[in-house]
Amino acid sequence: MNGFWFTEEQEAIRDGVLRLCARFDADYWRRADETGQFPEDFVAAMAQAGWLGAAMPVALGGSGLGLTEAAVAMQAVTESGAGFSGASALHLNIFGPMPVAKFGSEDQKKRAIPRLISGEDKLCIGITEPDAGLDTTSLTTKAERTNDGYLLSGRKVWTTSAQRANKILIIARTTPRDQVKKSTEGLSLFYTDFDRSRITATPIPKMGRKAVESNSVFIDNLPVPADDLVGEEGRGFYYLLEGLNPERVLFGAEAVGLGRAALRRAAAYAKERVVFGRPIGQNQGVAHPLARAWAELEAANLMAFKAAALFDAGRECGAEANAAKYLGGEAGFHACETAVFTLGGMGYAKEFDVERYFRESMIARLAPISREMVFNYIAERVLGQPKSY
Repeated sequence: MNGFWFTEEQEAIRDGVLRLCARFDADYWRRADETGQFPEDFVAAMAQAGWLGAAMPVALGGSGLGLTEAAVAMQAVTESGAGFSGASALHLNIFGPMPVAKFGSEDQKKRAIPRLISGEDKLCIGITEPDAGLDTTSLTTKAERTNDGYLLSGRKVWTTSAQRANKILIIARTTPRDQVKKSTEGLSLFYTDFDRSRITATPIPKMGRKAVESNSVFIDNLPVPADDLVGEEGRGFYYLLEGLNPERVLFGAEAVGLGRAALRRAAAYAKERVVFGRPIGQNQGVAHPLARAWAELEAANLMAFKAAALFDAGRECGAEANAAKYLGGEAGFHACETAVFTLGGMGYAKEFDVERYFRESMIARLAPISREMVFNYIAERVLGQPKSY
């Protein structure tokens, strides 16, 4: 961003993504939500246009763009009406492979990144576990050394796109917790084949975003070649940290885009819907909540792009990235809720889409980190309060 507005290049990115997304209308996303069918043709169109490699290095076939540009593109996706059904279908490819691109061997990078950018390979990421949740250092998935690599076993949960993935980026403990000085040590990251003879993935029925499934994953003695280790053994947790701030910024920007889509629908309806001889938007009881939603979205948007600008400049952005995720999630949810109330009974009907937006708006409030953990981070790192957990 140039000050408080986008550069010409960033505006061109936004316009280009919106034009592409216009080919996939509300009916398309409504069907995807109802049937649970993955939006393959949408992802293929985005891959062909080069968006899957937006943040990947140019040397590996990517565009080498910054987090700011990635956030511009992903926000345009949600704002188009695709919502998190569209964004989540792409999200893993934007910054998900960054640990491989940054810390992998040269051979590993060349084997992995170009195929992800083209869409030839499909990625899922295994981090969260049923009994560990946000406490990643307590995960129990383990990778034991063998003569030619590792044997990996354990469980993961909320693993997105495991039904269609042929690759998995997974973190596992290679050194038992009681044998390391710090709990963050002894965790290793692997980029390897999603071998369905050793991995079982079961979709989790959920509230929204049915088209992009989440899974419970069980791994039983998965052979992992030594070459599939990313970087150094025992450093996996620190490699993942590199992607936490970008992920939070993207979620915040995407949530703002979703809120804007809902607000656009609601404002149009408020102008057209006539009750007691006047459009309902003429009533302050309808207009003021819409105005408040707009103000909240724009404020959250500024924080998201401030955090992105700090990240791209190589500056500390932890507090801003966490705040961007929180503010975007809350503003997006309030805008979607306001849209449902504005439409009244029709807000509950699928044909106007705001009920889908409302369901999807919960995603950014819950993931990738809870609101309470955001508050913990800011309380401790910004306000100097004692650690509470």
